[in-house]
Amino acid sequence: MINITTVNNKMPQQDPEVRICNFEESALGYDETTAVAEAMRCLKCRKKPCMELGCPVHNDIPGFIGKVAEGKFEEAYQILQKTTNLPAVCGRVCPQYEQCEGHCVRGTRGEPVAIGALERFVADWHRENVGTASSEPAQKKGKKVAVIGSGPAGITCAGDLAEKGHMVTIFEKEKVVGGVLEYGIPQFRLPKDIVAAEIKGLTDKGVTIKTGKSLGKDFSVDKLLTKEKFDAVFIGNGAGIPTTMNIPGEDKEGVILASDYLMRINVEHGYDPSSKDPLPKAKRIAVIGGGNVAMDACRSAVRTGAEKVYVIYRRSEAEMPADPSEVFEAREEGVEFMFLTNPVEVKGKDRITGLECIRMELGEPDASGRRRPVPVEGSEFTIKVDQCIMALGSNCDKELTDTMDGVDTDKWGAIIVNDKTQATSKKGVFAGGDTVTGAKTVIAAMDAGKKAAAAIDRYLR
Repeated sequence: MINITTVNNKMPQQDPEVRICNFEESALGYDETTAVAEAMRCLKCRKKPCMELGCPVHNDIPGFIGKVAEGKFEEAYQILQKTTNLPAVCGRVCPQYEQCEGHCVRGTRGEPVAIGALERFVADWHRENVGTASSEPAQKKGKKVAVIGSGPAGITCAGDLAEKGHMVTIFEKEKVVGGVLEYGIPQFRLPKDIVAAEIKGLTDKGVTIKTGKSLGKDFSVDKLLTKEKFDAVFIGNGAGIPTTMNIPGEDKEGVILASDYLMRINVEHGYDPSSKDPLPKAKRIAVIGGGNVAMDACRSAVRTGAEKVYVIYRRSEAEMPADPSEVFEAREEGVEFMFLTNPVEVKGKDRITGLECIRMELGEPDASGRRRPVPVEGSEFTIKVDQCIMALGSNCDKELTDTMDGVDTDKWGAIIVNDKTQATSKKGVFAGGDTVTGAKTVIAAMDAGKKAAAAIDRYLR
């Protein structure tokens, strides 16, 4: 009997005691029966708030879920692929709790429909049962487009332009393709074979990918347009300058950036004992920050064998921007959260041996709308740690954007664009994703890539 209740069908997970010993995907996904049961909870709302208000790319959520309820999984996939290039990715890493599921009417009286889990199921079902058979690339129109960066914005823009028949070349500064999907999100949240399948889909469409090519070092925007004869350029190279603590001692050995830590986890396989460049062993690790990057770092730290992992966040849990499900799973895995706490000094001679912190209390709201944390005088204390991971966000590379003649930027180095077209102030140059907005979500970057691709196609025609 199908269960149509106010409570959704929870996706099965690896047991916490098992998953902390491996980097395999934590969530195990729906089977067909459970997916159909969950899809039947959809109320088929007339105004579709999940789609119109909650989804940045306006996926036809009731439409694809309706097909799942009928057991027509491939038809559900075909509905999704009209608006999203990366359903297997978005179903795993999008913040559904504040986007589609956050606007689900079913959630007003009970739990929302598990839209993300259903999107993941449909994408996985298609990959496993239909596959991604190569098709003939669209007939080329003779227009060349350069895409800088292979993260979600770049992948989306490149894929859409290739489908429109343009000759697209992606320039990626790293040795691997995928941007944050590859080097920023751990395997236990986003398996790398899924990213690889998406990249293969690009090359099947005729997209050329050049790795190890860095903007400002190996080429410039002007060079692409003049010497290389590209007709248009899309800049989607992300926000690559990490924020630091700016406290005494943060230059000591054992204090590292979350971006570097996760790069080694994901790309250089630092969790693998046979790796040529394993991560430094640490018994007690402090992760500074309260976003999803901090959750990725702390949960990765647990899996490397640390005896104790702390997350230190200067505001309360209510202000924490991380996905609540990630916080819940981190707690299941033994991570200890220290809220209203802020580091003030890294202790140790050459290498970190401890972290001096101070208690905080919440004052008046700041520019973000959240109550500003204020130090409590005389509340300093020290915790013993031998590694500290800074997950404090990232900013645009102002030195890099300053080299782009004719491309206007704001005071933080973010590229200024037309919100509707993603066009910059320089003719033929478009931009999107974190390099415009600062660090945002995968789906927001995809939305920018799609808008840019449509605008570039109009520009070239």
